[in-house]
Amino acid sequence: MRALVQRVSQARVEVGERAIGEIGYGLLVLLCAVEGDGEAEAELLAQKIAKLRILRDDQGKMNRSILDAGGEALVVSQFTLAADLSRGNRPGFSRAAAPDVGRELYGSFCRHLGQQGIAVETGEFGAEMAVSLVNDGPVTIWMDSNDWVKRP
Repeated sequence: MRALVQRVSQARVEVGERAIGEIGYGLLVLLCAVEGDGEAEAELLAQKIAKLRILRDDQGKMNRSILDAGGEALVVSQFTLAADLSRGNRPGFSRAAAPDVGRELYGSFCRHLGQQGIAVETGEFGAEMAVSLVNDGPVTIWMDSNDWVKRP
């Protein structure tokens, strides 16, 4: 699974004119399941993000996790993180997991994050969404579970 994690002072996701998810200080996680991903990747990525020390400590240094800081998470599905530009300028998305698999793994990731004691808000899988945020820092981290999960 792939995630683009942003430290935010606030973030919000809307479908149409309706806010469906909103957080204060914490992490905005743009999430994508790719071909071959499964439950192991969803759980591992949730654990890594829960422990990722990119929130400020009392001295203003990136030294606290979302768990340490009592922050919130807004998780938004974003299949475009699977973009392949190897054949020109128009991205291809064939590496993204099939929609039913992506939906299941998105839900699983959110559950795993919540089970660690993090307040989780979500977008709406497959919907056209408007995401607004105030990136704090700015701090933006790219994560890919393939960097940690050994595949046969």
